[in-house]
Amino acid sequence: MPAAAEIEIVGPIPAVAEGVLTDAALDLAARLQRELGERRNELLAARGARQLLLDAGGLFDFLPETEGIRTGDWQVATAPPALQDRRVEITGPAEPKMMINAFNSGARVFMCDLEDALSPTWDNVLAGQVALSQAIRRELEFTSPEGKHYRLNDEIATLIVRPRGWHLEERHLLIDGTPIAAGLFDLAVFMTHNAKELLARGLGPYFYLPKLESHLEARLWNDAFVIAQEAVGVPQGSIRATVLIETLPAAFEMEEILYELRDHSAGLNAGRWDYIFSAIKKLHAHENAILPDRSAVTMGVPFMHAYTQLLVRSCHRRGAHAIGGMAAFIPSRRDAAINEVAFTKVREDKEREVNGGCDGTWVAHPDLVPLALEIFDAVLGDRPNQVGRLREDVVPNAAALVALGETPGEITEAGVRTNISVGVRYIAAWLGGQGAVAIDNLMEDAATAEISRAQLWQWLHFGVTLADGRTLTQELYATFRDEEIERIGGRSEGRVGEAVDLLDELVLQERFEEFLTVPAYARLA
Repeated sequence: MPAAAEIEIVGPIPAVAEGVLTDAALDLAARLQRELGERRNELLAARGARQLLLDAGGLFDFLPETEGIRTGDWQVATAPPALQDRRVEITGPAEPKMMINAFNSGARVFMCDLEDALSPTWDNVLAGQVALSQAIRRELEFTSPEGKHYRLNDEIATLIVRPRGWHLEERHLLIDGTPIAAGLFDLAVFMTHNAKELLARGLGPYFYLPKLESHLEARLWNDAFVIAQEAVGVPQGSIRATVLIETLPAAFEMEEILYELRDHSAGLNAGRWDYIFSAIKKLHAHENAILPDRSAVTMGVPFMHAYTQLLVRSCHRRGAHAIGGMAAFIPSRRDAAINEVAFTKVREDKEREVNGGCDGTWVAHPDLVPLALEIFDAVLGDRPNQVGRLREDVVPNAAALVALGETPGEITEAGVRTNISVGVRYIAAWLGGQGAVAIDNLMEDAATAEISRAQLWQWLHFGVTLADGRTLTQELYATFRDEEIERIGGRSEGRVGEAVDLLDELVLQERFEEFLTVPAYARLA
């Protein structure tokens, strides 16, 4: 048993999660933190140093020191059979009912989220690991308060798990007095309990890696995989990881990221919502990088189009899958007119992706799976993917990737109000333990809430002119905020009051907070 002075569990373990924090899981967690924790800290410090350069007018460009990787002749490992066909992937949090619906949705892959769609209360984190282990063993069931019973079908989607990003900590497990990196915790527990079981079932431990900002951060994950596979006794290369290209810096290092993970790589994904947030965050001090209303920033605008096309090119020339972005629409059970407009937009989006070379795409709701399948089936047919389509016509263009100022659209009162309302309602739900929230027929998670608060900060910081000619001031923001709060029931509703206070702090302070989930985590019970 690990010594208590070296490994400390902070807080009670809920009854449902007894048996999760085994000696083997804690030993691996401690090893990962001790061997890799300092490098993680150095890489996070490098993010801060780079941000200072950007704030001072620095520019993005492809790295000269890694040109040899970009021009070299290499390929990633061949995808295992279970990951050859990924034409439609569905996402959702590690919560039993939503997991069962996702597994049964007809999608090829289910990305089970321990990050942006899961509020990281200690109970949620541990219960999520329990649900994952039960699902892998086909034991996951759920009965609603109304008595409706949910269980897994005979044929289900292939599981991919998204651990938490490098910037997050798990404060409930201290290694030598320091909170463990949350991603290392998630990896250690999942691998210990499930790696051998997955391999025995002809699958493997598959992951989605979030919010990487450099190939060196990918290298850190690769080293964690090597350690974890050796510790649990599975062959090297059993792990396969798809990296979400959801930060602006990562867009300039796509091939380098694939290279660092080449023995464990399963491709890249266009994590659109976090990518928009990252673009705002990294260029928040640049007045020529101000975006219009969130709803106007589609995948067809210049800087987003350049990013997705480069992603397909980067993946296919290295034999890796390129997965398109999220369709976050939630179909209405009552309003057919809303659905008609939304399904038209989803169709246009998915057709753009598959015709651009994507091998698969993401949806947030089971009702979108048939539409996405229809669109990808029409192009792929019996082929599992279109990795062989190299897109040599795409020319890497650093300027195009940062051309935020070329985005058409206006900043409107409605856009400001939407950002306030979504920000408050999402943060309130997150503080209450819910990480994936249906708001106005969209599935909002931490990424979309980040866009809302980041835009508000930037718009206020530069005092933008709204479409009606008014200047967005702190006073006008306060007026809109108070009116929107009243519309959702006032500050006393749930944890709305705390959410308002946090949103105000995030958008009114002079400093741009890197992630809203960091100060929010300090407020979790």
